[in-house]
Amino acid sequence: MLIYAIITITLALVMYTIGVWSEKIQGELKKWHLAVFYIGLIFDTTGTTIMSKIASDGFKLNFHGITGLLAIILMLFHALWATVVLVKNDEKAKASFHKLSIVVWIIWLIPFVSGAIFGMTR
Repeated sequence: MLIYAIITITLALVMYTIGVWSEKIQGELKKWHLAVFYIGLIFDTTGTTIMSKIASDGFKLNFHGITGLLAIILMLFHALWATVVLVKNDEKAKASFHKLSIVVWIIWLIPFVSGAIFGMTR
C-alpha cells in the first residue's frame, strides 16, 4: 500500500505543479488548468487516505496532520473558486487567479515536504 500512497501523492505534486505554474506562465486561468487542479486534488486525497490507513493511529493532530488537512481544504477551495471564476467568465479574475494558485501551492508543499521528511526519518 505504501507504494500506491507514494505514487498518488507524487502524482498530486506533479498535477498541481503543472496546473499552477502553467496558469501563471500562460497568464490566464483556463478550463484545462481547472481539470488538472481537480485531478491533483483527487490524487492528494487518495494518497492521504491510503497513508492514514497505513498509519496505525490514523489522523494525528500534529504539524503534518494539521497542515495536510489545511492543504486539502485549500486545494478544494482553490478548485471550487477556479470553477466560479471560469463559470462567471470574468477576464480580470481569470488573469489574476494565479496569485491565489501560487499561495495555495506553497502551502500545499509544506505537508508534502514534512511528510517526506517524516517518512525518511521513521
